[in-house]
Amino acid sequence: MSDARTLAAYAAHASDYASRFRGPPDADLLAFVSLLPDGARVLDLGCGPGGAARHLADMGHTVDAVDASPAMVRLARARGVRARVADFDALDAEDAYHGVWANFSLLHAPRRALPGHLAAIARALRPGGALHIGLKLGRGERRDRLGRLYAYWTEGEVAALLREADLVPVAGRTGEDAGLAGATEPYLILRARLA
Repeated sequence: MSDARTLAAYAAHASDYASRFRGPPDADLLAFVSLLPDGARVLDLGCGPGGAARHLADMGHTVDAVDASPAMVRLARARGVRARVADFDALDAEDAYHGVWANFSLLHAPRRALPGHLAAIARALRPGGALHIGLKLGRGERRDRLGRLYAYWTEGEVAALLREADLVPVAGRTGEDAGLAGATEPYLILRARLA
């Protein structure tokens, strides 16, 4: 994600955003961890303020945390997370990770870019590696009231794109939540393994 308006919105609301992600690991993170070996190497792709990366490290995993927002990287570092500024296009690792956690980060990538990002994730995963991805349900692209760009997907579209990248969906769920901008919207979470 390198959309200037999205990055500006995260810079302006970084503290408010971070306050939403305090507390113990949630069920989605624990389900992802159940797919990992002990001491896994994990990429937190779009780490935000570093909550998931901190939990993963506390569980004994080695975490590479990246985010396109310098403000979010600063917050993650303040939590003791080794984070760096990088956008989705910077992922060029091969056979490096047991898991990739992309929790509501790739929803900021334009729809046309998601197939390439999933292919890069597949290359970065070790055989049998796990992916967690969270996206918003719907169609098209639009900005929220804060100016952030969102791509919306159907469950069938995402499952097909995962399969095209040799990622086999193994579990998923849908739900609704009110985001930072205040609107309640439906979402999709899928976990997949590299075939």
